[in-house]
Amino acid sequence: MTEVSAERIAAVRRFGRFYTRHVGALNEGLLQSTFPLTEARVIYELANRQRPTASDLARELRLDPGYLSRLLRNFRERGLVEATPSPTDARQNLLGLTEQGRAAFETLDRSSRDEVARVLESLSEADQERLVEAMRTIETLLANEPPPPRPYLLRPHRPGDIGWVVHRHAVLYAREYGWDQSFEAMVAEIGARFIRDFDAARECCWLAERDGEILGSAFLVRDDDARAKLRLVYVEPEARGAGVGTRLVEECIRFARAAGYRSVTLWTNDILHAARRVYERLGFRLVERESHHSFGHDLVGENWELVL
Repeated sequence: MTEVSAERIAAVRRFGRFYTRHVGALNEGLLQSTFPLTEARVIYELANRQRPTASDLARELRLDPGYLSRLLRNFRERGLVEATPSPTDARQNLLGLTEQGRAAFETLDRSSRDEVARVLESLSEADQERLVEAMRTIETLLANEPPPPRPYLLRPHRPGDIGWVVHRHAVLYAREYGWDQSFEAMVAEIGARFIRDFDAARECCWLAERDGEILGSAFLVRDDDARAKLRLVYVEPEARGAGVGTRLVEECIRFARAAGYRSVTLWTNDILHAARRVYERLGFRLVERESHHSFGHDLVGENWELVL
């Protein structure tokens, strides 16, 4: 088990006190309502689940069953919750909000949205993104389950993108493979040439982006009238395994066909296993291998080709 410092324990406890104070969780009524935090959370679950049982709620909210039973009885007496026998288990009741209970939920839900909007309005666009991303990080780290897939988009390059791609290539290949600055120099030369000689009719750069952050890239550049080259394909570590690299390369192949090329070639190294699997899956064929010493290492370079 990882050793935890007293400073980190204190930091987490401090954040917990700050956040509960900030959202008003210690107030007698959450969001200026008559419902304390636990009651409001139970109402939210009842509004957003399909007829749960008390056992379902206790498990989901980690509440003591006896305490939850008393809370639900109070809700029924106030006309907020109704219970009907389960058709599959006579020992259980299916729970749901009454019309009065749903009206109470809608008031709470509207107040919650308005309160969050007020918090976010005080922040710049960039700080809003930072806050949301930090919350996602906390949720992911503490959930002990894989996060749901988040959508991303593909877009062409904009000013500043090529420099970022060069930077990320240099950082990731140094970290993951120990390649030296001669690799960064090569990538920078490819990027500079792409910007300087860019021909929109015959060349393209696709970037995967999510929440304003680049997840990966793939470039298609002209070699001659009949042949294009695939270059600078990479995917950020957190986006790997989600098909991002495949989509980027597919878009370059689609562009190459539309531009009238007869083939696409690429150069890679045999240690880049994930990239090689993408190329093979999309129909590229290994045509040549050659040992070389580059980027501070003995490597085996490979030339691949896809006939369109």
